[in-house]
Amino acid sequence: MRRAPRLRWCGSSAASLANDRAMGDNPAPKSAPRKANRRSSARLAAVQALYQMDIAGTGVNDIMAEFESHWIGREVEGNQYLPAEAAFFRDVVGGVVREQRRLDPLIDTALAQTWPLKRIEVVLRAALRAGAYELDQRRDVPARVVVSEYVDIANAFVEREETGMINAVLDQLARQLRASEFEQATG
Repeated sequence: MRRAPRLRWCGSSAASLANDRAMGDNPAPKSAPRKANRRSSARLAAVQALYQMDIAGTGVNDIMAEFESHWIGREVEGNQYLPAEAAFFRDVVGGVVREQRRLDPLIDTALAQTWPLKRIEVVLRAALRAGAYELDQRRDVPARVVVSEYVDIANAFVEREETGMINAVLDQLARQLRASEFEQATG
């Protein structure tokens, strides 16, 4: 059964997942979250922003301003969200919008022929696009980290079978876009 994402900042399941994953067993002091924690929060916010843009037709500048001023690092619907790395959030959201015409065909090719990207649930499409953007443009982040992070984010919204699809598609893209990372690991 699917967990329907909310139009705005997704409630407790996404917040809990992002905060639990980002904080781990040894949480950093609240005043200074680790960079990885801030990036995990930025990824979650980016997927939610892309979702909102797709559903509501909100423009990229408006969505970034809204998330940065009203959602990221704030208490929303009784949930405290970790601060996010704002520059990383802006890069992922802006990069997906900028590169979407080039990234969507890559994702479509990785999906089964009978299931084009336009038929994928909006939140999954947002996660696939954000993951594809990072795999293509953010070489400073290991491919396996990108895949794992977006699988975790998708898990906050959908069932295991669909997160498996996210894993398979992003893994295929990672092996295509960053073959050298996988060759190093096996050879």
